[in-house]
Amino acid sequence: MITITEPQVDLFGAQTFTLDNIQQVAEYVNSSEKNKLAFADKIEQQLAGGSKNYLGIGAALAIIGKYAKAVEFLDKAGDSKEKYLELAYCLRKLGEYDKAIEAFDKAGKAGAEVPQVNCGKASVYRVKKDYERTAKMLKACESYKKVSALYHYTLGRYLQDICDYDGAIESYQTAEDLDPTNIKTLFHLAFVLDIRGDEDAAMDCYKQLASGKPAYVNALLNLAVLYEDAGDYSKAINCVARVLKTHPNHQRAILFKKDIESSQTMLYDEEIEKSKDQRNRILETPISDFELSVRSRNCLKKMNINTLGDLLRITETELLAYKNFGETSLNEIRHMLETKNLRLGMGADGKLISLPLPELEEPKAEVDPDVLDRPLGEFEMSVRARNGLESLGVKTIGDIVSKTEDELLGIKNFGATSLSEIKQVLDSLGLDLRKLD
Repeated sequence: MITITEPQVDLFGAQTFTLDNIQQVAEYVNSSEKNKLAFADKIEQQLAGGSKNYLGIGAALAIIGKYAKAVEFLDKAGDSKEKYLELAYCLRKLGEYDKAIEAFDKAGKAGAEVPQVNCGKASVYRVKKDYERTAKMLKACESYKKVSALYHYTLGRYLQDICDYDGAIESYQTAEDLDPTNIKTLFHLAFVLDIRGDEDAAMDCYKQLASGKPAYVNALLNLAVLYEDAGDYSKAINCVARVLKTHPNHQRAILFKKDIESSQTMLYDEEIEKSKDQRNRILETPISDFELSVRSRNCLKKMNINTLGDLLRITETELLAYKNFGETSLNEIRHMLETKNLRLGMGADGKLISLPLPELEEPKAEVDPDVLDRPLGEFEMSVRARNGLESLGVKTIGDIVSKTEDELLGIKNFGATSLSEIKQVLDSLGLDLRKLD
């Protein structure tokens, strides 16, 4: 796997540089929080010094995710294929799809290669969810499929979006054969293998990415998820720790670390806890609920025996030792307990006693599987709500009802409005989100 080293090209000082140079800088800068902060400081120094290197500053701003600011500087740069390709990338990130397409056209006129331009346009249409035009643009550069890893990677992203996972896997594998250095190809291959249920193969891909120096952050976190699902908490923690070593303020890693630690220490068993609750309710049943003579009831009251649990913790000898408590009362209590398969003294040692539990409620009628299998695309909802669900891997109604409100509200930019939308969709189907007991 690739080791990321400090790039030889200085975006702020070089007269010319290529997209590969920009990519190398981006990989180094984003490989650690420390590098990113230092790079951001360099940008501020360039801005404060009034630098006219508009292309270098624009590319640098794009690397740290300041796309709107990057566009301002790229617009001022001289015409070149690098300018327009970077500009198209930033405009796509900002959701200005038509302008991004125009920028790719200008990149082509400025000398950018045909696969680069057409695959770039295909990516814009894919993000826009205009899959018809995506397929058309990919068709336009099909003649390069024997030599272009970019074509197969872009095709894989398109097939992944339309849920053709077998086709996507084949495309990613071809892209990897043509260019084994592209970590994004291997990451998306792993991701689709995981979606399809081939966890072992997905784990192998993530391990390859995790062997890099530094390791690919998203690969480490996804690998941690697979380890946690397999119950291998120590390896999951190790993956997250490696992320936090280079990105100590990575919020997803911080939260996931807490989740894994909770999973390690959590001894709660839902069924056992339910049984305990039911047993406790039986033990707390007041003596007044049982049919006993006045003499027996009064004696028990004077002995401060008020519940069934109190009664089971006392022995026959202790009862008979009490003034005015005779064999008749003892036999009466024995008989009452025997009808419930209980006996005096069975709780005297303080151990958890075994009691018959109340009958469980009848299970609810099962939901029609066809309803649960219905895809999200059949229902009207906002782009924000749909994107939020997709980011959580939710693709069907069945996926939604397996989530809780807290899980949905934990999605970035997924607020009360989006939650209300989802509830309305489920309500129309007679369903609801999962609730924790």
